Amino acid sequence: MNILTFLIPVSLFLAGIGLVAFFWAIRHRQFDDPQGSAERILMKDWDDHPKP
Repeated sequence: MNILTFLIPVSLFLAGIGLVAFFWAIRHRQFDDPQGSAERILMKDWDDHPKP
């Protein structure tokens, strides 16, 4: 039972780190257009030759 006094704060700390990372990712637009690149490669407008 004494292990719970150690594990509960550790789990809350790790959850806090995950929450901060999630809000950081949202703020830095990491989730904008996640499938755009995957669909863009299938379009006919895709330029497979590099521009000179």
